[in-house]
Amino acid sequence: MTEHQSTTAWRELLDTLGSLDGSFLQGDRAVTDDRHVADGYRMLATTLGVAFDTYLFADPGRPAWVEINSPARADRRWGGDNTDAYYFMCPVDPTRHYRISGNKGDSVYFSVTAYNEPSPGTWSDKVVAIVRDDDLEVDADGDFSFDLGPTPDAAVLVTRDYQADPRTGRPVHWRIEALDEPEPFRHGDAETAAALRASAAWMRTMFAILPLAVGVRSEDAHTLGHEISQAANEFADAYQVADANFGWSARDACYSYGSFVLSGDEALVITHRPPVCRFWNLVVWNQFMATPGVADARSSINGHTAVPNADGSVTIVLSRGMTGHPNSITTLDYPLGNLAFRWFLADGVPTRPEARLVKASDAPTTVG
Repeated sequence: MTEHQSTTAWRELLDTLGSLDGSFLQGDRAVTDDRHVADGYRMLATTLGVAFDTYLFADPGRPAWVEINSPARADRRWGGDNTDAYYFMCPVDPTRHYRISGNKGDSVYFSVTAYNEPSPGTWSDKVVAIVRDDDLEVDADGDFSFDLGPTPDAAVLVTRDYQADPRTGRPVHWRIEALDEPEPFRHGDAETAAALRASAAWMRTMFAILPLAVGVRSEDAHTLGHEISQAANEFADAYQVADANFGWSARDACYSYGSFVLSGDEALVITHRPPVCRFWNLVVWNQFMATPGVADARSSINGHTAVPNADGSVTIVLSRGMTGHPNSITTLDYPLGNLAFRWFLADGVPTRPEARLVKASDAPTTVG
């Protein structure tokens, strides 16, 4: 009996899923605590769901937004998690015309970015186009509409919607429609096999990156280096994203990454001077670029919620619990993990945030 292409591809996907936990159980990147092991399996489930939504069930001729990152959904915490933002994704046909419309709600920054896909399931390496809120005519009710395409090289659209407080703010309401007639509906054996293989390829790339490295504390290091993966409790220099990128970074954002290794009685005092920008935040990640326990802990802070010092700088106190500082954030008792600063539409590349390790009892409790 001839085996169907989709049967073969399904079994290949199962083989892929059966091997991906090796990235966090074995070798130099093996995680060292049981919470991160559990997080690894949750990340496998999360990324499988996103892969199916964007490859198996998507149809560029019948476009629909897929929620890929949300403060409200535990199964959408991945890939550079952001507790202040909502992200949607929609695969598109570069030859088609689309109309994107919606209402801005309480967003303080929103955009749509088109990315390429070098081959099915491979991650983007180029920003193709970007449309921001300040490019649009938004009426008094917050409504907007614009047409996009044909857009050569575009394979997927990603929306960004940043909120000053996602617990109370109204997210952007997005709509998308194709202005061209779709191809006849079909999701047969060959199409399903291709989608399953693309899903597997996408997940292999994800777990080639994850889990992220955590730096070595200076007292445990044998050599000094400038790469953030070598030094815990500090940040790398900030950088501006270029048109050539890897994954789905935001072209109009700057980033600075770090990692933390904290005992229960320690805190990291982080100070930075925000540039003039539309939005900034600092987010605590586990080693899978996710922020667990969002409803139970303050694991991020942004330019709208932070209390500044008198000189305009911002001091943030990170610890495994919470301290009395107005800008206190917690690792939710994770002893180690990663940290991500981002700034949107900054007037220049920000200076590197400073970090100082102290005893939690010695951490500041008031703004300076």
